[in-house]
Amino acid sequence: MAIVPDTKNWTWVLERECPECGFDSSATEAGAVPALLRANAAAWPAVLERDDVTVRPDAATWSNLEYAAHVRDVFRIFRVRLGLMLDDDDPEFANWDQDATAVEDRYNEQDPAVVSAELTAAAEELATAFEQVPDDAWQRRGFRGDGSVFTVDTLARYFIHDPVHHLHDVRG
Repeated sequence: MAIVPDTKNWTWVLERECPECGFDSSATEAGAVPALLRANAAAWPAVLERDDVTVRPDAATWSNLEYAAHVRDVFRIFRVRLGLMLDDDDPEFANWDQDATAVEDRYNEQDPAVVSAELTAAAEELATAFEQVPDDAWQRRGFRGDGSVFTVDTLARYFIHDPVHHLHDVRG
């Protein structure tokens, strides 16, 4: 059975704590995101070394490898989005279908060691990019295809919930 696509609008994490993982983006400073990102990325290699890394716990849940590949791609997507926000005025982000990507890129057939290295590298690149945001750029805006508006500040705080939440999912 295929995974049921997640169609929820997760922007509410900017307003309150997530009841599933306990992370509170609304209480997180954007300046804390690089350290949180690096700490999160440091936890994934151990997840990817598990013997059951490709096993789905049930038909409706990704395997640990699928979650890790998704997180790697989230790091890459948000690096692009951050760059657009810093380089362009009011950019609109291309839509990204995470579920289609998981199928098309065969997440569960990828090499866990390669995913681990790529995830770590993508995390470092994004953490460095957030550290280099000029003080006067944190309020620059960008738009998602569904009309959601982000500033660099809210993008950072919205983004960090995703890898934190997925690490919670695999530690479950």
